[in-house]
Amino acid sequence: MGRMDYLAMKTDPTTSELINSDLKELGNAAKKLATHAVKLGGLGFGTTFLKWVASFAAIYLLVLDRTNWRTNMLTSLLIPYIFFSLPSVLFNLLSGEVGKWIAFIAVVLRLFFPRRFPDWLEMPGSLILLLVVAPSFFADTLRSSWVGIVICLGIGCYLLQEHIRASGGFRNSFTRTHGISNTLGIIILLVYPVWALVLHFI
Repeated sequence: MGRMDYLAMKTDPTTSELINSDLKELGNAAKKLATHAVKLGGLGFGTTFLKWVASFAAIYLLVLDRTNWRTNMLTSLLIPYIFFSLPSVLFNLLSGEVGKWIAFIAVVLRLFFPRRFPDWLEMPGSLILLLVVAPSFFADTLRSSWVGIVICLGIGCYLLQEHIRASGGFRNSFTRTHGISNTLGIIILLVYPVWALVLHFI
C-alpha cells in the first residue's frame, strides 16, 4: 500500500509544474491577443486611410465638375458623400467656428454680390452650410454607423453607372478626354464603403 501511494505521488504534477504550464498558457494567450490587436489596428488604419482618399477623390470630382468636366450627372450627390466620408478631424474643423465663418462669408457674398459670386463656389458653399447646420443626430449617429456607409456606396454606384452610360460604355469611359481620371476617381468612391461594410459585418 505504501508503494502504491509513492507511485501516485510520483505521477501527480507538482505545484511548480502547474505554475509553469499556467504561465505558458498565459503567454500564448497574450501572443494571440497581441496578434489580433495588430490585425485590427491595421484594418482600422486601412479604413481611416481609405476614408481620406475617398473624401479627396469626391472633392476632386466636385472641383472637376465645376471646371471642365461639365457632365449631366447628378454630381450634387457628391455633397452628401463628402459629408458622410469626411474624416473626423476635417469634419470637426469645418463644422466648428472655421466653418461658420466660411459659411457666413459665402452667404454675404451670395446675397449682396451675386454677380461676383462664381458658379463653381455654389457646391462647396452648400457643403460648408450642410456641415455647419447639420443636426447632431446626422453628424454623430449616422456618420459613425453603417447607414452612412451604405449611403456612400449607393452614391458611388449611381455615379459610376451614370458615368459609364454617358461615356458610351466601360471602355469608352477610360479612353475619352479626362476619362481615366474621372473613372478612377469614381471607382475610388466605391473602395472605402465596400471596405468599411466588410469590416462592419465581419
